[in-house]
Amino acid sequence: MKPMIIDYGVGNLTSVKSAIERCGYEIFISNDVSDLLKASHVILPGVGAFSAAMNSLKENGWVEALEDEIIKYQVPLLGICLGMQLLASTSEEGVLEDKIKGLDYIPGEVKKLKPKCNKERVPHVGWSEVQFASKPDIFSNIKNNTDFYFVHSYHFKPESEKHIVSTTEYCGGFCSAVSKDSIFGVQFHPEKSSKNGLNILTNFLEIK
Repeated sequence: MKPMIIDYGVGNLTSVKSAIERCGYEIFISNDVSDLLKASHVILPGVGAFSAAMNSLKENGWVEALEDEIIKYQVPLLGICLGMQLLASTSEEGVLEDKIKGLDYIPGEVKKLKPKCNKERVPHVGWSEVQFASKPDIFSNIKNNTDFYFVHSYHFKPESEKHIVSTTEYCGGFCSAVSKDSIFGVQFHPEKSSKNGLNILTNFLEIK
């Protein structure tokens, strides 16, 4: 059993793989849904459009496979950036009327960031602090107000505050990390966030 990165045609997979290897772990990238059977931990990366990502997951059989092999048996799952947003119920991205359905692992909606002052820009690119509302194991050794690296135009708004792990003060404030049971999501890029980012990846891979 080894950690696995899902390759569904979206995201910079090699940067995540390299970061995991710097943490001292072996990890494999796979576009084969049957490999979920031998995965000890699963990472769902992603950059780009929510709709394109969900279409790719559906067309390649990942939606059913994740539900049957990962969610059902509570295999640790980490969504990164767009991967975190895909955990939501729906997204308003690029839609005038009907919302796009997500994986619906954590109830909530993905919404567009809206600047609140002239200094704020969308997409939100760069280092920003996270303030913790709770501390699941993957954040156990991370100090409050630690900076992480972000690149995004949308944010995940969970229905319940109990699923919010951290928030970030930008565009009026948004949820920057979530958790529910064995499911975790981070809006920032831990693989691009220096030592603290690597600590989060290490903590995730040490979940039993």
